[in-house]
Amino acid sequence: MRIAIIAGGLAATLALAACHEDKPALGTPTPQGARAVAMLRTAGGADVGRATATEVSGGLRITVDASAMPPGTHGAHVHTTGKCDGPDFASAGGHWNPTSMKHGSMNPQGPHEGDLPNLIIGADGRGTIGVTVPGATMSGLLDADGSALVVHAKPDDLMTDPSGNSGGRVACGVFTAS
Repeated sequence: MRIAIIAGGLAATLALAACHEDKPALGTPTPQGARAVAMLRTAGGADVGRATATEVSGGLRITVDASAMPPGTHGAHVHTTGKCDGPDFASAGGHWNPTSMKHGSMNPQGPHEGDLPNLIIGADGRGTIGVTVPGATMSGLLDADGSALVVHAKPDDLMTDPSGNSGGRVACGVFTAS
């Protein structure tokens, strides 16, 4: 009986191995993957952090490291235009949405590729987020008019189109290849 169990286990292992592809899992760093950085600033020009986009298997990994920001929960999004003209950063346009979806990870018709998790800033003024955006590409992020990372004044409700009721724009940075 023990030999039959071992043989059965070996057959299952061989069957799984035959189905295995050498395709890295979503979010796995790609060798020599492209990278872009956006330095985040307030309308007054104060440096409040940076966002980094890195090519990974199946998409882009976006991280935000914020400092000296007001404590609380803030919407954070990739916006469609690489401009951060103050005082309201309206020049950054709407959310990056190359797939024409609705806003929000909780929206059954969403999300935009630019929809990121909320950025939670602690009492020390610091906060971070990191997320892999499936299907996003560096060429899409750094297209002819570029893109920007925008931090909003209020939390994103993760559902209401087009911006999650996340309020005014309090920080912005333009992505540039690095």
